[in-house]
Amino acid sequence: MKQYLPSIWTVLLLCICWEMGARVVDAMYILPSPSAIAFKIWELRDILFQVHLIATFQVVVIGLAISLALGILTASLMAMYPVIERVFYPLLIASQTIPITALAPLFVLWFGYSIWSKVVVTVLIAFFPVAVNTYDGFRAVQTEWKELLTTFGASKRHLFIKLYIPTALPYLFSGLKVAAPLSVIGAAIGEWLGAEAGLGYFSKRMMTQLDGAGVFAPIVLLSILAIVMVVCIAIIEKKFVRWGKHS
Repeated sequence: MKQYLPSIWTVLLLCICWEMGARVVDAMYILPSPSAIAFKIWELRDILFQVHLIATFQVVVIGLAISLALGILTASLMAMYPVIERVFYPLLIASQTIPITALAPLFVLWFGYSIWSKVVVTVLIAFFPVAVNTYDGFRAVQTEWKELLTTFGASKRHLFIKLYIPTALPYLFSGLKVAAPLSVIGAAIGEWLGAEAGLGYFSKRMMTQLDGAGVFAPIVLLSILAIVMVVCIAIIEKKFVRWGKHS
């Protein structure tokens, strides 16, 4: 806990400066104070937590799970078959040059206001760091270890399970810690452009009412959701990974 004290004090200092600045500006619809945002979250707690947060969380979990499965599968195929790597790796890089906000309305057109239009946006954003980091982990396998296990008669399946997966796990968790906040962003973007529920949708709705605190309230919850997810991933990483990238 002590290592996080500088960050905690910095956040508190920023909140104090923000509170003072908001009171000086005195225009809540433009710059609501942290206290006003906290009061708004408490005031709207039922609809925020029981409806919109649950809707966003469902999108994030489904999108992140699909991104994890597709990312590991793609990285595995690229690591095992160089032809697939030459075909798909440039496409992975090129996929990140396309603005997601330009594609999201198409997904709403194709899938409607259902959960899947938001899930597709989330997958497109979160898939890349999982796939690239996992692939880098597979590439980090030391040739000496591979040759040693092959000498002892290890098959490709044994090499993958006993060598490739343990080597790639730290990289996979690094990719997940990047993908988790991105999945929250993807869900919010999808909800912003077309949804019937969700924190992104609620923030947009509050903007049309010029309710500054109402706009910030779901944004704060989105940030907290992303932080909690990263912390949970870090805890799982410490439990299952006891070696580093350079061990």
